[in-house]
Amino acid sequence: MSERRAVGFLTLILAAGLLTLILAAGLSGEAGAQESPRDIMDRVDRVLRGESSHGIATMEVVTEHWERSLTMEVWSLGTEYSLVRITAPRKEAGTATLKAGNDIWNYLPRVDRTIKIPVSLMMGSWMGSHFTNDDLVKESRLVEDYDIEIAFEGKRDGIDLWEFALIPKPEAAVVWGRIEYEVRKGDLMPTWARYYSEEGEPVRTLTFGEFQEMGGRMVPALMEMRPENKPDERTLLRYSELSFDIDLGRSFFSLRALQSGGR
Repeated sequence: MSERRAVGFLTLILAAGLLTLILAAGLSGEAGAQESPRDIMDRVDRVLRGESSHGIATMEVVTEHWERSLTMEVWSLGTEYSLVRITAPRKEAGTATLKAGNDIWNYLPRVDRTIKIPVSLMMGSWMGSHFTNDDLVKESRLVEDYDIEIAFEGKRDGIDLWEFALIPKPEAAVVWGRIEYEVRKGDLMPTWARYYSEEGEPVRTLTFGEFQEMGGRMVPALMEMRPENKPDERTLLRYSELSFDIDLGRSFFSLRALQSGGR
C-alpha cells in the first residue's frame, strides 16, 4: 500500500469500529420495558465504545486481487479519545491513528510524518479494508445523528430480537440514508447492521459473532464487514484481548503518544 493510500486511513473497528470497537460497562441484561428505542440503541451503541479500554485485535482483509492481515493495539477514553497503532506486519508497524476531541491524525513512520485528517476523508477506506475511517474512531454517534424506531420485535430462529430502523436527522452530517440494526433482547448483543445509501440501496453489512466473556464482560469478539457490490470480499476484525476501566487520562492521547504508539 502506498503512503498516499495510507493517508486516506482512519476509523475502524474495531470495533470496529474497525475499529474503536471497545465494549462498555453495564450492557448485559435485558432492557427494561420503560426504555425507548433511543435508550436501547444508546446502550447498544456503547458496545462499540467504552469509558476506558485497551485491546489487541487482528484485521484480515480479503479482496478480489489481494489479502492482508494486520495486528493492532487500541486504547479509548469515552467517545472523544482513541488511539490505534498497528504492530504487525513489520512493514506497517508503527502506523497509527489518533482521535482527540474533534481532531484526527495519522502517523506514517516510513516518512516520519504526522498528518491531520480532514472531515472529507472520514468515509475513506482504513488501510485498504472495508471499514472506514469513521468506523475506526466512531466519529458519528447513532443516538445523536439518527431518529430511531423499532421496525420488528419478536422471535427469529427462536431468539427474541429487536430490529431497529435508524433514519438520519436532517442536520446530521452522515452519509448513510438508513441503517438497520438487529439486537438480541436477552443480553443486548448486536447481531448485524445493514447500511444503505441515500438512494435506499444496500451498501454493506456488518455481522457480529463469537460472543464470549472478555475483560469480565460478554462481548462480540468478531466483526465481519461485507460490501454488497462485492459479495466475495470481506474484512474480519477479531479481538484477542480486551480490558476495561483502565487508568487513562486525556493527556495519554497526545501527538507524542501517536508517534510512540502509546508508550
